[in-house]
Amino acid sequence: MAAGALALVGLSFWSLDLQWAQFASAQALAKMARFLAELLRPDTSPVFLHKLLWATLETLAMSALGTVLAVLLGLALALPASKAFEGDPARWRGPARLVLNALRSIPELVWATLLLIAAGLGPFAGTLALALHTSGVLGRLFAEAIENAPPGPGFALRVRGVGSSRVFLYATLPQVLPQLLSYTLYRWENNIRAAAVLGVVGAGGLGQMLAFHLGLFQMGETSSVLVAMLLLVALVDALSFASRRWLAL
Repeated sequence: MAAGALALVGLSFWSLDLQWAQFASAQALAKMARFLAELLRPDTSPVFLHKLLWATLETLAMSALGTVLAVLLGLALALPASKAFEGDPARWRGPARLVLNALRSIPELVWATLLLIAAGLGPFAGTLALALHTSGVLGRLFAEAIENAPPGPGFALRVRGVGSSRVFLYATLPQVLPQLLSYTLYRWENNIRAAAVLGVVGAGGLGQMLAFHLGLFQMGETSSVLVAMLLLVALVDALSFASRRWLAL
């Protein structure tokens, strides 16, 4: 196994035509230094910062709403995609899992490109793209959590004739809810980064500002957008980490 991995790494270096000499040449290093020097002078004018604030809030809203929609769709697909108890026929398990696989196998950028045709430029297409891809991810995770839930409470209700929906609400959901919330918060962190990237294809938010100013080589504005992205990701990461620790108590 180790020899095969080393051989694969060696073949990768051989086949990719990596031009290390050109990358580390004096001319390339000078260009990178000049580029970084321009990035170290962010635009802090009040007019631009006002635009940047609204784009940051738009990115945050895209990620939050996309995650909420993904939770609803993912849970709706996770129920038929899971086998709730031993002996459950789970007739729709295969088709539901096929839908979940299809949703999460298509990247957010591809979803956004497709939805831009129907929804037009702006954050609506980006929000829907996040929701569709994330619903595939969360739906699979939710289905696994439901299947791995301890069967005792659900069995106790079923032998008393309680319906499947009430069994889920009163027995299964309370057991798996902390796990579902943890998955949701983690995906929200990822969606913040994805929402910032989706703007590159015209889906609004910080990504759209980044693509616009970087395309015009306006490095001061580009630097400010990058700083806003970093601060937003750090803020959401901190909130998500604190929420997960609170859930673990």
